[in-house]
Amino acid sequence: MKSTFQFRQKMIHDPEKSSSVLSLFPRFLDTKGLVLQDFELLFGVETASKLLEKWDSTLKQKVIQEAKNLTQSLLLSCLIQSAEHCNTTQGDWDSDMSSLLLLVYLLPPPSSGNKKSVKISVQNALDRVVRFHKSCCSFEEVLGSTQTTQPYILAVGTSKSSIHDYYIAVDERLIPCMAKSSLSAFDELFKVHYVFGISYDAALHNMFTFLQTTIYNIDVGITRESPRVGDLRAKILN
Repeated sequence: MKSTFQFRQKMIHDPEKSSSVLSLFPRFLDTKGLVLQDFELLFGVETASKLLEKWDSTLKQKVIQEAKNLTQSLLLSCLIQSAEHCNTTQGDWDSDMSSLLLLVYLLPPPSSGNKKSVKISVQNALDRVVRFHKSCCSFEEVLGSTQTTQPYILAVGTSKSSIHDYYIAVDERLIPCMAKSSLSAFDELFKVHYVFGISYDAALHNMFTFLQTTIYNIDVGITRESPRVGDLRAKILN
């Protein structure tokens, strides 16, 4: 697959061919680690490892603290408690996933500026990041019910707190994640956009831009950011 990397790069930058990458390279659908491999070929080992190295050591607690300063709702409070390992139940995501989802609250869906467009709530935006799938149910059911065409994490297990496999859903197809941790799955979700040339979901644009420029340090200074992204970066990095 490494030998065909340059060919795939040409495909994803060709509007007429970009949607055919998974059809031409079906190994992405049954071989773990290929998304990580292509991203590393694009940006190098140092950039590829930034989220996994930085999140638990420096960023996680700062994100939780910033989330505590927001106006609290029941769901937000539950995410904060789960992120801090407090009073978690089977219906809650694990600590890492909960803390990462707090970024959606800190960087909520932007207003489209179009009066005809329906503003997406933070709760709906969370479903565009990750969805739980009970391991005894068929994949076709959940893939067919999804309204977004953008990539998202499908977490498979007996409960949200007991996940045994993660996938990245792309165009109603599933790419198996290399690792079995929520942080690693989130890392692969971000990287899928670059590996397949997919634009960010509009509802998650601020969150992904923050990850891109603040954590992975990709295209810093030339990427257009909302003031919210810059403000959060200043708070997190200080």
